[in-house]
Amino acid sequence: MIRMFIVCASLAMLHFSAAIAAETAEPQLLNLADGRLQLPVPGEWKQVEPRSRIIAHEFSITAVGDDKTPGRMTIMAASGGLEANIARWVGQFKTSDGRPLGDDDKQVDKKEISGLEVHQVDIAGDYQDKPGPFAPTAINRPNYRMLAAIVPTPGQGTWFIKLYGPRETIDAANKPFDAMIDGIVWKAE
Repeated sequence: MIRMFIVCASLAMLHFSAAIAAETAEPQLLNLADGRLQLPVPGEWKQVEPRSRIIAHEFSITAVGDDKTPGRMTIMAASGGLEANIARWVGQFKTSDGRPLGDDDKQVDKKEISGLEVHQVDIAGDYQDKPGPFAPTAINRPNYRMLAAIVPTPGQGTWFIKLYGPRETIDAANKPFDAMIDGIVWKAE
C-alpha cells in the first residue's frame, strides 16, 4: 500500500513539474521585419514548417482538455487594410446555427506597444476552415476561437499574427498570447 502511494505521489509530482516547466519555458525570440520587430513566442509552442509559402512562421500549440486538434499560430507580413482583414476573419466564422457573425460577435482592441499601434482581435464560433484560399468548400470546425494581432510597422509592412483552434485550447493559450503581444519590441532606426 505504501509502495503504491509512493508511486502515485511520484507520478503526480512528475506531471506537476512538467506542467510548471512548460509554463515557464524560456520564450523563443522571433526576429521579424529585418530584425527590427521582435516577438517573444512562448517557449512551449512548437515551431513547425508553414503549411503555405505565404506564411513566414508557424507554431503548433498543444491541445488541452477534450480538444483533439492543436492550436495553430501563423505569422506573416501582408497587405490589405485593417478593416478588410478583420472582416475576412469574421467571415470565416459562423454561429452554431449556421448564421454569419455580426459586428457584435468580435472584439477589437487597439493599444500602443513599443511605439507601434497594435490591433488585437478575438472571434469565436464555428470556423469555416478552407485548405487554401481558392478551395471551393470549407470544413466546419465547431466551437473554435481566433486571437489575432495586426502590427503595422514603419517601412517594414504590416505583420499579422493569428492563433486559432478549438476553443478550450485557445482559451488556455489566451494569457500566453497576450503576454507575447505585450512583449513585442520595435527597434526604430
